[in-house]
Amino acid sequence: MSHDRRESGFKRRTRVADARAALLDAVTPRDRAETVPVAAADGRVVAEPIDAPAPVPGYDRAAMDGYAVRASDTFGAGDRSPAVLTAKPAESDAVAPGEAARVHTGSAVPEGADAVVMIERVEAVGDEVEVFDAVADGENVGEAGEDVADGQRCFEPGHVLRPSDLGLLRSVGLDQVRVREPPEVAVIPTGEELVESDPGPGEVIETNGLTVSRLVERWGGAARYRDVVTDDPDALREAVSADLDADVVVTTGGSSVGERDLIPEVVDGLGEVLVHGVALKPGHPVCLGRAEGTPIVSLPGYPVACIVNAAQFLRPAVKRAAGIDAEPFPTRRATLDRKVASEPGVRTFARVTLSDNEPAESDADPADDALPTATPTRASGSGILSSVALADGWVVVPEPREGLDAGETVDVELWEVTP
Repeated sequence: MSHDRRESGFKRRTRVADARAALLDAVTPRDRAETVPVAAADGRVVAEPIDAPAPVPGYDRAAMDGYAVRASDTFGAGDRSPAVLTAKPAESDAVAPGEAARVHTGSAVPEGADAVVMIERVEAVGDEVEVFDAVADGENVGEAGEDVADGQRCFEPGHVLRPSDLGLLRSVGLDQVRVREPPEVAVIPTGEELVESDPGPGEVIETNGLTVSRLVERWGGAARYRDVVTDDPDALREAVSADLDADVVVTTGGSSVGERDLIPEVVDGLGEVLVHGVALKPGHPVCLGRAEGTPIVSLPGYPVACIVNAAQFLRPAVKRAAGIDAEPFPTRRATLDRKVASEPGVRTFARVTLSDNEPAESDADPADDALPTATPTRASGSGILSSVALADGWVVVPEPREGLDAGETVDVELWEVTP
């Protein structure tokens, strides 16, 4: 970083989209894989194609309680003229012409049977059963492979496994699965004022590193949560250099242009600064760079600015390192109840709380119910951690807008809802 930047501050700031693109160009997807138990694979990224080694179900099964029959034996059956068949014991292996076997939902259909009559349409009379419905071939029968065919492609590489996916994998007989190793992300909190507990005058308990490392884990990475490094260029250089074997290095604090903001100079000395200063609020002093092929994300020290920038830059970097794209955050439509100010040309993230409005009167159309209300938090400073911890999400004011008016319908990004 040049001396000019120290004197001039951030007169020119990079747009968020351009800054993100520059960072992602520096991220190399991790291509190493490991085998893990299916039960432990929730949220992991599939490393290679997964094909079903067996069909599901592996046999023709009854789709409901009743009697397994040959459909041809029921032709013409009705309430006035039931088909009379010989009753076979439950769980019989085979059904001959003129026979019926008791079956339960999910049980195997005996050999020879090709349909199931609902229990409600059958009456047992001694060693016989009266069938009051004609059934067609295959009626009320789930065929083998109906759910998953033998050899069917279940998942492609890059798919993020969900709990329902794990159930599917187990159902086809898989106990293990090949997944990509999670990207290693070194989290280095910096600042001579940071302490672990019992802060004195001028001291602050370290929270950014903890928050960021847990976000990294939620976003699919493996965090190396390091000890605090003081504001000393040699100590910072040593700390960052020691973790350049990681897939991403992230620092918190010291990213601006003050006398104690040394991280940009350290990054520039080890490699190159790609972006310093982004048109984003809160948190424009973010610094993005790389050294020895490793992307470095330097987040501002103010807690809210740190979180906002982590969501905008670190999250997509972690996802890219994992070999997947960062999906947009889920949103909820709401009505803004107070004006939100914003500087034109700057993307602003306004923290809000959501409150549901009273439901419509019982005789009113439910579609007339009002949207929930989004209330901007009154604490707007980027150092007020509670303003984001107690918020439900944030409203994004795009660069062309000079704020949002009360009463506008907005999308609230629920940034903590999903990985």
